[in-house]
Amino acid sequence: MDHDFENAERKVSEFYNNKGWKNSNSSDFLDAVIFEDLRKCAKSYLRKCRLKLLNFIPSSGDYILDMASGPIQYDEYLKYSENFQLRYCVDLSKDALEIAKSKIGNKGKYLHGSFFDLDIENDFFDCSLSLHTIYHMHKNSQEEAVRKIIKVSKKNAPIIIIYENPHSLERIVSYPIKVIKKILFSLIKKKNKQNDIYFWVHNMDWWKRFSDETYLKIYPWRTFSGKAQKILFPNNLLGKYMFNILWYFENFPPSIIKHISRYTMIVLYKK
Repeated sequence: MDHDFENAERKVSEFYNNKGWKNSNSSDFLDAVIFEDLRKCAKSYLRKCRLKLLNFIPSSGDYILDMASGPIQYDEYLKYSENFQLRYCVDLSKDALEIAKSKIGNKGKYLHGSFFDLDIENDFFDCSLSLHTIYHMHKNSQEEAVRKIIKVSKKNAPIIIIYENPHSLERIVSYPIKVIKKILFSLIKKKNKQNDIYFWVHNMDWWKRFSDETYLKIYPWRTFSGKAQKILFPNNLLGKYMFNILWYFENFPPSIIKHISRYTMIVLYKK
């Protein structure tokens, strides 16, 4: 196995086994505390974003794949598999799978290990999900992961992937600031990257390579990251009103906003 691939997967595994899926001082997982906007003003907006996937998930089916399911940390995630017989949860963390099992019990199957190593029947799933996962895989392995998801999904089955847009408005605006901070930080001391999570995003055109096996649709999911939301939106009624306006623009017209959204929803339908 490629050393870079192993290193990328190891970093993700170490973070989520040692930190990400541990509870912080609150009831929330550290992953959410670090990356998400948990404020009251954002609650309704985030709920609607997470439930947006239901527009593409079949109303019923036998099996649904949740690749890198984690502990199914948000209540909205539970709704994805409500009308399926079994939810196949795949994750590198045993602890996460145990928590997932406590939530869905015998309506789930729990597969621990690397998705690349698991032996899964072809044309098996009625729907497949991968949320915030592909971009944590090594850049040279991401296509292999998507191809495998396509392979194990049934014909016409939706494959829903939440992925980051490298050319989002937020990234473009914040890039000069990040460069300056990186230069200043390097002058002070070296950054300890031991616990960094591997991250790499391809541009949106990269997804066109899967048109040989699927029909491709790209939709906006969220315009800003949790960190940016906490800077731009005040935690009060004004902030809640601003989120309502943002939701409106994200969903009308989606063909425009998807080009500047921080996160996009990639929907592939297997041919």
